[in-house]
Amino acid sequence: MTARCLAHQGGVAILGTGVALPPRVLTNDDLAQRVDTNDAWITQRTGIKTRRIAENGQTVRDLARDALAAALDDAGLEPGALDMVLLATMTPEMACPSTAARVVAELGATPAGAMDLSAACSGFVYALNVASSLIESGAYRTVGIIGAETLSQLVDYSDRRTCILFGDGAGAAVLQAVDDPQRGCLHQAMHSDGRLWSELYVPRDASQLPPNADSFTGNFNTLQMNGREVYKFAVTTTQRMMQEALDAAGVKAEDLALVISHQSNKRILESARDRFGLPEEKLFINIDRFGNTSAASAAICLHEAREQGRIKEGDLVLYCAIGGGMAWTTSLWRM
Repeated sequence: MTARCLAHQGGVAILGTGVALPPRVLTNDDLAQRVDTNDAWITQRTGIKTRRIAENGQTVRDLARDALAAALDDAGLEPGALDMVLLATMTPEMACPSTAARVVAELGATPAGAMDLSAACSGFVYALNVASSLIESGAYRTVGIIGAETLSQLVDYSDRRTCILFGDGAGAAVLQAVDDPQRGCLHQAMHSDGRLWSELYVPRDASQLPPNADSFTGNFNTLQMNGREVYKFAVTTTQRMMQEALDAAGVKAEDLALVISHQSNKRILESARDRFGLPEEKLFINIDRFGNTSAASAAICLHEAREQGRIKEGDLVLYCAIGGGMAWTTSLWRM
C-alpha cells in the first residue's frame, strides 16, 4: 500500500548552492583568430568578454556532479539526504540513461529519484519551479537541482553569429522543506510556443530542417539561430513575464532585492532593468565572464549572488529565463 501525499504546510528554502566551471577560458581575441570578428564587436552586441570551454574529456556529467556536490557541502547535507535530483540540460551525456541518474550514483545518493529536464535556456528555472512544487506537495523533502551544459559540443566555430555566444558550465542548488510558511515560491509560470521552434534549433539531419532554412549553416548537429528574431522575442517577453509575476504576487519592482535572469545578451537584460527602473545592483549580470551557458546560467548567477552576499533570508528574488522552444518561465521567491 502506498502512502497518501499530504501537502507540506511550511515553506521551501534554498539551503545551498554550488558551481563547476571548466578551467579553459575562451576570449573574444581567441575567437577573432578563428572567425571574422573582434573584441569590440562582440562586447558591443552581447556584453560577452570570455566564456569557459570543457576539454580533456570533461563531460556535462562531471560538471553537474561537481556542482551538486558543492551545493550539498554548502547546505551542510550528505548526498543521502536527497530525495530527488533534477538536471536541466540541452546537452545530456547520452539519450539513455539520464545524466541525472548517473550523477545520483556517483554522488552516493542512490536511490534518490533522478531525471533530466529539457527546456533549453529556461531549464534551471523550470527545475526550480518543479522542485518547489514537489516539496510543497509533501511527497519530497530535499531536492537537488542542476543546470549544466557543454554547449561547445554544439557550436559551429565557423559561424560567427553563434560561436561568440555560448560557453560551458554548471550550477546547482539544494532545496528543502522548512517550517516557515513565508519562505519559498510565491508565484511561478512556465510557458512555451513550439510554433517558434525554428528560431533556435539543433537539426540532426535534413528531415529536421524548417521549410525555410535559408540561414542554415550546412552543419548538422550544431546550433542554428535566427538571432534577430530571438532578440526581439526575448526583449518583449522578458519584460512581459516579469510584470505578470509582479502583478500575480501583488508586489512592485522596487520591492525586489534582486532579479536573477538567464544570461542571453547584456542588452536584453539592461532593457528589462530600464523598463522597471531597477538600480544596477538589483539585476545580476555575469554574461561578460561566462557567456550564454543555457540552463546553467541562472544557476551560476544564483550561486554567485549568494556568495557575494547579495541575497539574504527574507529577500524577494525574481528568477526568469527564455530559451529555445520557445520556452519562458518565472519564479518569484521569498528567500
